[in-house]
Amino acid sequence: MALPRLAVLVLPGGTDFSYQPFSPLQPSAMRMYPFTASIQARFGPLVRVHQAGYRVRGWNGGQASPMPYARNALEQVKKRYPDTPIALIGHSMGGRIVANLGDDDAVTDILALAPWWQFADWRKIHDGARVLAIHGENDNLTRPRRTEKGIEELQARGLDARFISVPHGGHAMLDHIGLWQGEALGFIGRALND
Repeated sequence: MALPRLAVLVLPGGTDFSYQPFSPLQPSAMRMYPFTASIQARFGPLVRVHQAGYRVRGWNGGQASPMPYARNALEQVKKRYPDTPIALIGHSMGGRIVANLGDDDAVTDILALAPWWQFADWRKIHDGARVLAIHGENDNLTRPRRTEKGIEELQARGLDARFISVPHGGHAMLDHIGLWQGEALGFIGRALND
């Protein structure tokens, strides 16, 4: 089987503190399946899309509980598709995870959906990555202004970084579905064309 032109790793969200087991049926994981399915359906054999899971649902402070599992998922994608550019897509806590994984040079593109960026997580993203952050202006769980600030900092560093505000949008991406989905598909299309 030929290697794809782009590998996509999808990182679902979670919660601040929780040691409950992660489940692929929890809402934060299920929220990402339409992205995974629509990307694979639209781009077919040009991409391979994988969705990660973690041991527990929470970030859990300095433990950063999902990071070893997310880092392992990234390493598995790199091993499976050697020398293939990798795009990361993360929602909420998954948006924090993709920023932290953005230090890996194999990562060429990062899509952060309503990211839970804390302590300037975006500063870990390497200079060669392209970044798109989308955030609902009425999100009351994560902070759209912090996301916008992160993108402004990345732009000041010279990265190809964009911020899209979703008018009246909330955190769960259940509003303006066409915008969220359309921008994700456009993001992958641009990654394939570069």
